[in-house]
Amino acid sequence: MRAQDSATASPPIAVVEPPATPHTASAASRAGASAAAAHEPTDHAVPPAHECTAASPPHGSAAASSPANGSAAGRSGTVLAGLGVVAFSLTFPATAWGLESFGPWSLVALRSVLAALVAGGVLLAARVPLPARRHWAGLAVVGGGVVVGFPLLTTLALQTSTTSHAAVVVGLLPLTTAVLGSLRTGERPSRLFWGAALAGAAVVIVFTVRESGGALAAGDLYLFGALLVCAAGYTEGGRLARVMPGWQVIGWALVLCLPLAVVGSLVALPLEPVRLTAHGVVGLVWVAAGSTFLGLYVWYRGMAAIGVARASQLQLAQPLLTLVWSFLLLGEEISAAAPVAAVAVLVCIAATQRAGRRTARTSGAVRTPARQP
Repeated sequence: MRAQDSATASPPIAVVEPPATPHTASAASRAGASAAAAHEPTDHAVPPAHECTAASPPHGSAAASSPANGSAAGRSGTVLAGLGVVAFSLTFPATAWGLESFGPWSLVALRSVLAALVAGGVLLAARVPLPARRHWAGLAVVGGGVVVGFPLLTTLALQTSTTSHAAVVVGLLPLTTAVLGSLRTGERPSRLFWGAALAGAAVVIVFTVRESGGALAAGDLYLFGALLVCAAGYTEGGRLARVMPGWQVIGWALVLCLPLAVVGSLVALPLEPVRLTAHGVVGLVWVAAGSTFLGLYVWYRGMAAIGVARASQLQLAQPLLTLVWSFLLLGEEISAAAPVAAVAVLVCIAATQRAGRRTARTSGAVRTPARQP
């Protein structure tokens, strides 16, 4: 046997590694970190970037999103808020119809009772738990503003004002809501937004003074009071819609006002004459189910998606829509200044929405509404 055949193990082969460069050192450290992370417990693992962006953020939080997702959310919120504006634009003609059968106090009380019964039935059917105690104060503001205050004051105003006149005066509501929304929620619209909003408000003021002969009428005082309480209700409702679905916001606000509405109905109905007509019944049903419940549901959901200030400016289109309904449904004569004023505020809408989209693209954040059932 030769010596080399008797060897039982091969001699070790020396492997000479090249000197570590910054690149190889960093790659090695990354590989070591990856290997260490692989042995970490799963609850400490960081999800990939695509999972982070796809995960749903907590209710009411602002989440970074891709431009495509952001524009989709913005379009969805704009459509929902726009549907709310369409529903609201029918409120004044429907109220005028309702006044054919009911007195102003009876109409407002019955409207709230019917809307609260609809909302309460939906809440019970869905087995929705009571809101947290901290939300009841905000719900009271919503109820006092959009369930009681605005309907009552505008109904009183329509006894002396035409629906077309009242509609253009209410064109001040977007600016009022934007101001209160900025103070309450901390939104900071751009200068272009505020410039367009102020221009729209100026058009409305000039129209109001011109139509009233240089002096404010009693109906205008009711309307200006309605602007303030409604803007407060919209702002608080938009804030709450970030932490709970929009239909629950208006639903609980209506239920909260139900005892007051029942008492109001029992007091007003014996004192005011009731003359049931088809127009009167249809008007009552619409302001209860359409304007108060369904309209506010999509409105608050849209506000939660795109923000109080930007959504509020869509209501600049409400006067023009109401003018159309007033002409078609009520046969009211429209002054030459009314459509001019309405078209002018439409231009302001385009400017505010463009400013809102530009602000959203610059910030790179998309407001995420509460999950809707």
